[in-house]
Order: sequence, then C-alpha cells, then structure tokens
Amino acid sequence: VQLQAFGGGLVQAGGSLRLSCAASGRYIMGWFRQAPGQEREFVAGISWSGGVTRYADSVKGRCTISRDNARNTVYLQMNSLRPEDTAVYYCAANSRGLRLGDLAYEYDAWGQGTLVTVSS
Repeated sequence: VQLQAFGGGLVQAGGSLRLSCAASGRYIMGWFRQAPGQEREFVAGISWSGGVTRYADSVKGRCTISRDNARNTVYLQMNSLRPEDTAVYYCAANSRGLRLGDLAYEYDAWGQGTLVTVSS
C-alpha cells in the first residue's frame, strides 16, 4: 500500500483547504493529524465504497471526507479553519479489515504527512 498526501499550506483562520491522498489501491481510508507535542488524533474516515463516513467531534460540520474511486484518491475538505487545526495531517489506509475505525492502530499504511498551518 502506498499513499501520498497533498494540499497542506498556510491559511488564515476562517479559510479553507482541501487535502488529497492518492492511494495505490482501494481501501478504508482515514485522515489523522498530529500537532506538536500532542498525540496523533483521528479526523475523519471513509469506507471502501464511500457510503459511510465518520468524523471527530472537533471537525464535524467543518470538514468533509470524500473519495474518487476511479482515481483511488481521498479528499478532506476543511472549512472554517481554526488555529487549533494546525497540525501535520496524515492519510492512512486500513487494508486488512472491514471496520471504519478511529484508532491509529487500525490503519496499516500511512502517507508522509502534509503540514496545515492556520494563522489567527
């Protein structure tokens, strides 16, 4: 499984960014983030078909995860960004199971991370 994430950058509070993750196949996918000095946390996940999604409470209503299975690409649209959203964002794939989980150990492949910085 190979993953490559794109789309991070610097944005002002209230702005938007769209992250992309190109995968080598079709898997259950998730986005996680890790801020300096903090543990990696779940942001959003999407099922193999795209029919099921789940979000962390901290981003619910502000972020949308979607996928284009023809391109094996998953997107994370982030709106109304806040300074506390600043983190390195990682896409991850669960190639082994059927459950759309929110725990890092459930994902067996990780992209390289892309930095999102939200200025106040």
